[in-house]
Amino acid sequence: MNQTNRLHLLLLAFVIVVFIWSVINVQDTYLTWVLEAAPVIIALPILLFTYKKFNFPTSLYVIIAIHMALLLVGAHYSYAKVPLGEWMKDWFGFERNNYDKIGHFMQGFTPALVSVEIIRRCIPLTSFRWISFFSFCISMTVAALYEIIEWLSSLGNPEDTEAFLGTQGYIWDTQSDMFMCLCGAVIALLLLRTIHPWSSKTQTSEGRQP
Repeated sequence: MNQTNRLHLLLLAFVIVVFIWSVINVQDTYLTWVLEAAPVIIALPILLFTYKKFNFPTSLYVIIAIHMALLLVGAHYSYAKVPLGEWMKDWFGFERNNYDKIGHFMQGFTPALVSVEIIRRCIPLTSFRWISFFSFCISMTVAALYEIIEWLSSLGNPEDTEAFLGTQGYIWDTQSDMFMCLCGAVIALLLLRTIHPWSSKTQTSEGRQP
């Protein structure tokens, strides 16, 4: 086992430890925990089963692990009660607990980077602009589907899913969630274009195309 694989195992162990902590003595209901931890519950097995086929860069696994930890912390407390969000209210004078906005920012940031990796390996695209465009579309689709799931959950069980929605009385919560996802996706793609070596190569090859 090389050093990279050991680091990936450490990241997996980190997520598992946070997962175990998250599910113990949840601060709301276990239904809320399941709904809010669902992205981790779904994504983690997929990452494990596809590890050999899609062995992502270590930096991306670090981002994914941080994202999962943020989700699991939110699931443990419910987003409206996370201590960090309460501290942010004091620091910045917010009227609501805005921890969920961090989660929605990452909901755009992480899928954009994952989408870039998958698209450039599976689809014969050399244009970084097109790869970025499709990655952005995928990120916003994920964000929209999540908001639809929240809406359907509220229709099915409005009382028990109130904590999952986390609106805290803010009528523009859904729109602001989508905006944070948009910001996350755009910033991720701009950073990738700046720091990732292959993006500059695709830009060069793009200029050579007729």
